[in-house]
Amino acid sequence: MPATHRAFEDALVWARGLDDADLVWAIEDCRHVSGALEPFLLAHGEPVVRVPPKLLAGARNSARERGNSDLLDAVAIARAAIREGPDTLPVAQLAGPELDVRLLVDHRERLVAQRTALINDLRWQLHDLWPEDEVPPRALITSRWQNRVGRRLGRCDQTARVRIARDELRRIRDLARAITELEHELATLVARLAPRLLAERGCGVLTAAKLIGEIAGVSRFQTDAKLARTAAAAPIPASSGRTDRHRLDRGRNRQINCACTASQSPRPASTPRPPPTSPANKPKARADAKRCAASNATSRAESSSSCSQHRRQHRPRSDTARQQPPHAAS
Repeated sequence: MPATHRAFEDALVWARGLDDADLVWAIEDCRHVSGALEPFLLAHGEPVVRVPPKLLAGARNSARERGNSDLLDAVAIARAAIREGPDTLPVAQLAGPELDVRLLVDHRERLVAQRTALINDLRWQLHDLWPEDEVPPRALITSRWQNRVGRRLGRCDQTARVRIARDELRRIRDLARAITELEHELATLVARLAPRLLAERGCGVLTAAKLIGEIAGVSRFQTDAKLARTAAAAPIPASSGRTDRHRLDRGRNRQINCACTASQSPRPASTPRPPPTSPANKPKARADAKRCAASNATSRAESSSSCSQHRRQHRPRSDTARQQPPHAAS
């Protein structure tokens, strides 16, 4: 199947249609391959087993076909998981209140995206109505500015633009109330599931809920380093020459990375290299290649004529020509 959301949905519907009740998804422990499939399966409550790549060597050697393909890799992963046993491998699964936290976090993100789109459109409507006024950024999220804009829209002539703006403002208020209620519900669940996580400095309710929904069971990680690697919070050296400076490994889960770490600063624009000023820095001119009379100097006709001319000059004279007088030879 292709690595798209629609293909993941089709695979999940096909797998749930099987007769096997104990369904387990086995995925190769490769970050750039399982980065999109595993969160999708966890969000739907499916158990996911990560198979280390070193366990696939024997399964690939026992394949009946030559070469390597996605189909052969899938069969090798399934055989390795069955041989080792799904119970012996670390299983990631969201069940019970952990799954509720994941669903509430995803639902809140969708509502926030809808509210942001409505606020952007409402700002343009207000700009077309009153170009001289300016609404501060993120002001329409607060109830004070919502009431202020609502009272002003109520006093205007009820044109089509004003009615559309009032409808968008009403929807923004409903979304804001729903988002606030979700945050209160998440605070109650997170306080019961991970109180120590909330006690950490700089970790709020939303960040803790994001970690609970994405990690899917902290017990499946053998060491703290593997957990930090998954959460994109593992410090790695900034360069091979300096080990005192570290940066965060951003090659893991992007959603946890966005929730826990700050965005990278934009890279500075590269300045063009100045032209060389010293004669020693100038590139040396390439010496002309030696001209070959037989190959590159002349064309085929010229080379053939020169060769025939050379043969005529060195051709020995016959006896008859040597005996003729000069006037006869001319």
